[in-house]
Amino acid sequence: MKLDVYKVIISSLLVLSSVLMADTNKTQAGFRGVKYIPAPGLTQKTEVYKTIAKRELQMHFHFPKDWKASDNRPVMIFFFGGGWKGGSTQQFLIQADYFASRGIVTARADYRVKTKDGVSPNLCVEDARSAVRWLRANAAKLGIDTNKVIAAGGSAGGHLAFCTSIKQGLDASSDDKSISCIPQVMVLYNPALFKSSFSKAQERVAQGQMSMERLKKMSPLDHVDAKTPPALILFGTADKLKEGGDIYMKMANELGLRAEMYTADKQGYGFFNNQPWLDKTTEAVDKFLVSLAYIDAKK
Repeated sequence: MKLDVYKVIISSLLVLSSVLMADTNKTQAGFRGVKYIPAPGLTQKTEVYKTIAKRELQMHFHFPKDWKASDNRPVMIFFFGGGWKGGSTQQFLIQADYFASRGIVTARADYRVKTKDGVSPNLCVEDARSAVRWLRANAAKLGIDTNKVIAAGGSAGGHLAFCTSIKQGLDASSDDKSISCIPQVMVLYNPALFKSSFSKAQERVAQGQMSMERLKKMSPLDHVDAKTPPALILFGTADKLKEGGDIYMKMANELGLRAEMYTADKQGYGFFNNQPWLDKTTEAVDKFLVSLAYIDAKK
């Protein structure tokens, strides 16, 4: 009798397990309801990388199917967009899932924003730089290669990703400055790239939001030099932010930097969030990372 009961229990557990596994292969909703099928076998985990007062800033990880802590994998950190005022870590959920399926440890980082925390962009920059330092400090448990850090983001998040590459940038007083926040690669989706001399940037100083010194330390185009990391930037040709991207490409070419621009004809701001451009831009980023030997070419 007991044996029969055990058989029923085991059978029920097997059925439940198969249902749960099948569930992960079903279409799910990503950022703004875009549908996708999660890659099989990935694991997710959330870590707190920084605490300010009672505010815990989290990083949402996606680990590849065969990941283990002793690995030495590239890591790709995504910063969401939202004009430094708002936004959601859900924005790059689909891209993080995809690149984890390609063998990269991926992370979607939260950071302070104006609507929730009452902060100016300079503190957003501090958080982004803290996040990259946290990754390197915890490489042993994350199974990542500290020499293969990819900083990625969209719009304001693209600005933050670039700001992690600035040598003398804005750093939190609590950061361990002996740990570098500079990535080896940047992937920037319609990033906000500007010089401190741009009129819109100057407005923040005029309005008393920040000092000129701070503005200069977070103005990407003031810091392009021979050591700026390789970058792929992605723009719609109808996006006004592309002007900053064009200036960056000109500077990069003059310095002999590895820099590529992907353009989507007649597309505007945020085009990469929706299909078919989500898939097309993901493929473009994949090819770029293959060219850098961060992932293997698809078979």
